[in-house]
Amino acid sequence: MIKFKSGMRYIFLSIVSFLSVFPLLWMVMAATNKSIDVSRGRLLPGTELVTNFKNLLASQNVMGAMINSFKYAIVLTILSLFICSLAGYGFEIYHDKGKDFVMSIILLAMMVPFAATMIPLFQMFSKAKLLNSTAGFILPTISVPFLIMLFRQSARSFPHDIIEAARIEGLNEFQIFYKMFFPTMRSTYAAAMTITFMNAWNSYLWPKVIMTDEKSMTMPMLVANLTEGYVTDYGMLMVGVLLCTIPTIIVFFLLQKSFAEGITGAVK
Repeated sequence: MIKFKSGMRYIFLSIVSFLSVFPLLWMVMAATNKSIDVSRGRLLPGTELVTNFKNLLASQNVMGAMINSFKYAIVLTILSLFICSLAGYGFEIYHDKGKDFVMSIILLAMMVPFAATMIPLFQMFSKAKLLNSTAGFILPTISVPFLIMLFRQSARSFPHDIIEAARIEGLNEFQIFYKMFFPTMRSTYAAAMTITFMNAWNSYLWPKVIMTDEKSMTMPMLVANLTEGYVTDYGMLMVGVLLCTIPTIIVFFLLQKSFAEGITGAVK
């Protein structure tokens, strides 16, 4: 009976795993086929990958979009980790009722949909002449309530006795943060980096609004452009989607273990 239950469990997990991986598998297969074959639902590898890739390079500025996406995502990730970790550390280490109230307001901001603030943000950035700029891309999302909460939860496991001992030894608050807190929270930083990079890389709505110049186009915007027009080349479209997906897959698999440790550590 136990072996039967274990076998059924493995069968169920195998089916769920296949269903989860199937969209990615279909995307890879579609990138190697002609548009007509993709429309027909062909699930076998084709021989059109190089042709689709050449057509994509000929019709779109792929290298420019890739460079823009990496630039925006890397800058946003670095600044967001710096600001959110400092905020989360400060909210917990210098804890009082006033900071709890401020933290509650910050968490309430998570419930406000971005579409509700998009128009005021665009008007503000337009007047500040920050359209088509890196600052215009990163400033609205440089401070994320979820990341602040994540670092605050992680800071709760940081021993306060060590902080007091460090102060007695003559370290200032920034030295304590960089020399003691930062090295012990590497898994949390890895989890936050994974989340931030993936969100920045996949961001579409705000870049579509703020980036009015084709030279500032990102990869999600480039993929969206492939669906415009009367006829869509699905083979070329799948190549674009594949190129847009590869960086996030690499980042996730490189930081998968640290990501899991950081999330579970923050929850504890």
